[in-house]
Amino acid sequence: MTPSNLIATKDREQKKALNLWYKSGCKGSIIAGTGFGKSRCAVLAFGKLLKPGEKGILLVPTTQLQDQFKLEFAKWGYESLLDQIDIVCYQSAHKLKDEHYALVVCDEVHLGLSPVYREFFSNNKYDKLLCLTATLPEEDEYRELLINLAPIAYRITLDECVNLGLVAPYEVYCIPVKLTDEEQANYNKANKSFVHAKYRLGQFDAFNTAQAVLANKIDGDKAAAVLFYRAIRERKEVVQHAESKIAEAKKLVDKYKGKTLIFSGTNSFTNDMAEALGGLAYHSGKTKKKREAILKEFKSNANRILCSTKALNQGFDVPDSEIGIIAGLDSKALPMIQRIGRLLRLSEDKVGKIFILYVKDSQEEKWLTNAVKDLNNVQWI
Repeated sequence: MTPSNLIATKDREQKKALNLWYKSGCKGSIIAGTGFGKSRCAVLAFGKLLKPGEKGILLVPTTQLQDQFKLEFAKWGYESLLDQIDIVCYQSAHKLKDEHYALVVCDEVHLGLSPVYREFFSNNKYDKLLCLTATLPEEDEYRELLINLAPIAYRITLDECVNLGLVAPYEVYCIPVKLTDEEQANYNKANKSFVHAKYRLGQFDAFNTAQAVLANKIDGDKAAAVLFYRAIRERKEVVQHAESKIAEAKKLVDKYKGKTLIFSGTNSFTNDMAEALGGLAYHSGKTKKKREAILKEFKSNANRILCSTKALNQGFDVPDSEIGIIAGLDSKALPMIQRIGRLLRLSEDKVGKIFILYVKDSQEEKWLTNAVKDLNNVQWI
């Protein structure tokens, strides 16, 4: 597909999504794989519907996305609308009260559905609502809330985006790594505590039971609930900091000499990975000015390895990455979709290669199985 055809296809599909949203009464969700162009949908919705004198609000999860969206409005010729639109982070939006908006757009809406953040919707009035996310929330409560708040108007998966040529094709390689003897001992100890606590809480619904007990919604074994969650954290910490992931990542960056984007599970491991590979560490522990400088250095080819935690998950386009390495996992599929989306290029003659490092025979292997279950082109090494 030529660049002009690609732009035309994207434009057509984005407008199709918005037209379906208009037909839904302008209260609905667009669920689209990363790379679809949801940010442009947000801008076009404001451009089409916000009349002079009306007020709109765009809700985003981070301050970085506040700045990114200002650029998006300018890019698509709607910079003048910024005088009528507040771009607000979810962390602050729930404090707003008695406001009236002609249009509310929620970017990465899955991050704005917590009990505190959702107060925005009950404390304020709005005429139209557009919610944007890559996949439906996996939690039953949040998924039901979103569907009731903004029913699905349009939905397209990451693989469907690939099939339409909206984003580059990709290949995912799942590579197992082993724990050191010390790491394995720590994992076994945490796992033993997990199994013990789960037995005390009830085998069939330990997660919900522990949550309800700690929230004082039901009577139960609070000590077991505390032990249960502590064991989960301890297991996760072991696999997220597995030393062999750094060694495996080094093999990959030595083999593939192009620009590489690496996702880790914690800021400390991101720092370790960057130091071991001679790369750049980009995460929330850095100042905004420092993060901007790091991203500029990566984009300019001054350094070909960029290591991140979660700061690049949403809303950032990192161009020209040759390969991607994911070395930090959790149980949800959404972060995986977002991270893969950061790695896909808009060029049909190049296939995005994503390598996922996981600890074999651990909880991390189960998380990975869940995270990639709906993706095509996944190979287990």
